[in-house]
Amino acid sequence: MAMNLESKISELLPRCNFAQLKQIHALLLTTSIHQNIHVSPSFLRRTTEFGNMDYASLVFSHLNPIFKTEIQFWNAMIRGYAFNGPVEQSVSLYGGLLQRGLKPHNSTYRFVLNSCADLGWFWDGKKVHCRILKSGFSLNCSVSVALFNLYVKISEFSGPGDVTDGVASDARKVFDEMCVRSVEVWNRMISRYTSTGDVDGARKLFDTMEDRDTVSWNTMISGYIKVGEVMKARELFEQMAEKNVVSWTSMIGAYAKAGDLVTARMFFDKMPQRNVVSWNSMISSYVQNGEFQEALDLFIQMLAEGIIPDGYTFVSVFSACSHLVDLEFGKWIHYLIDDFSQLGVIAATALIEMYAKCGDVDRAFILFIKIGKKDVYFWNVMLKSLALHGKAQDALKLFSLMQKEGLKPNNFTFLGALFACSHGGMVEEGQTIFDMMEKEYGIRPRIEHYGCIVDLLSRNGWLEEALHLVEKMPFEADVAIWGALLGGCKLRGDFKRAREIVERASKLRSNEGGIHVSLSNMYASVEHWPEAVTAREKMEEENILKKTGQSSVIYAPSGAHRL
Repeated sequence: MAMNLESKISELLPRCNFAQLKQIHALLLTTSIHQNIHVSPSFLRRTTEFGNMDYASLVFSHLNPIFKTEIQFWNAMIRGYAFNGPVEQSVSLYGGLLQRGLKPHNSTYRFVLNSCADLGWFWDGKKVHCRILKSGFSLNCSVSVALFNLYVKISEFSGPGDVTDGVASDARKVFDEMCVRSVEVWNRMISRYTSTGDVDGARKLFDTMEDRDTVSWNTMISGYIKVGEVMKARELFEQMAEKNVVSWTSMIGAYAKAGDLVTARMFFDKMPQRNVVSWNSMISSYVQNGEFQEALDLFIQMLAEGIIPDGYTFVSVFSACSHLVDLEFGKWIHYLIDDFSQLGVIAATALIEMYAKCGDVDRAFILFIKIGKKDVYFWNVMLKSLALHGKAQDALKLFSLMQKEGLKPNNFTFLGALFACSHGGMVEEGQTIFDMMEKEYGIRPRIEHYGCIVDLLSRNGWLEEALHLVEKMPFEADVAIWGALLGGCKLRGDFKRAREIVERASKLRSNEGGIHVSLSNMYASVEHWPEAVTAREKMEEENILKKTGQSSVIYAPSGAHRL
């Protein structure tokens, strides 16, 4: 009878649910089967397979003390914590069984090594490796795979210097000593080489593979693409017996990155099958290379073929609309989005930036308010947009609200706020924000921030304060800063100081002629014609060209460009 019941329980355990497991537990406790060394480990292991270790921990704590001298019970718990967490408990139990004098075996080492790798406890993992070498388990297949996983994680954490051509890393040593290497292990070792830019080392390994799968080829192709060796990538691509969508998309990206959009489009058109990632790759390639209308045309073709866009698609097409200042097309794309809440913060950032760049900053702000989840980049784009459209007060209100929301401003946040102050003539507010950067947030101002505050002071008549700031800033002033100071001199009619500024700016050996033109215009405005002509002549003598005017103070980062 006991044997039949034991057999029945062993049969039920692998497919029972949690409620049934508790019933089996009750049955075990009311019979002598709970003392059975064959049933109890299986039962304990099954308790760990429901995603939570609380019940398993309770069962383990009430085990017969004799059972706690058996390694299989410890292994069940170590495995459970490795899968379900907290992973630290897996390593802790390993230490506990060693203290009891128990001898780990391959299952123990496998899960403890994986836990050490997941936790980043590399020193602990290496100590486990030492014990493995002493106990002779390093040739066990499952243990060697876990060791390989550990040392790959160590090399990823250490950085590129860990894998170099001619010098095998610890991961490579473990790889070479493995008695059985699956294609997944080969692929991971090749990937480790390509991730560090060592495509020669990766190719040597790739060429020795007896069995390659599509991942092997794609990893090698991606490695060549990463270091800019497009022709070698194409040679491998042509040799592939079976190409998948990843292979084709990789080649599209390779040629687009090299600026050859014609060949990239050729690959795209020849693809036997295309998914949304393929379309996104080609559309974003057009955008990144300034072919904005082609990007929108391809997007229309994508819709015509029944491909459903995702957030990355919308980021690219909104960016294209922004550059083309095509508000109507941007609105049409916006109305295609069924569930705005599922758009994602990156695409939502690109959307409000599109409205702002196309001149509809009010619509951009309405959308900003409606969107619930906002990151700091999202706030930065809205703040910048308000500042650029002359809504300096609103920009500063947004800056204040952002702080109240608990979001930490970054460099670009302060740049936008300072730009708003500069163009709104808010000197005191600008000085407060500039001082706040380092004192309250530990952000050291960059030269762009100094440029904003110098521009603010100069254009509002605080020329001495601006000059004092320039003298003490930890950077050499650039043309933009000297130009801002020259603007302050023009406001004052201070020709002497203006000439000094032009002389100092000339030492930069810049080809920017704006400050020379400004000086010439200053003289012309008060009919000092000889001096005006002299300033122009000096610019010509030094072969300085007047370029189309653009502000170096306005910053360019945007949410859409963070991809």
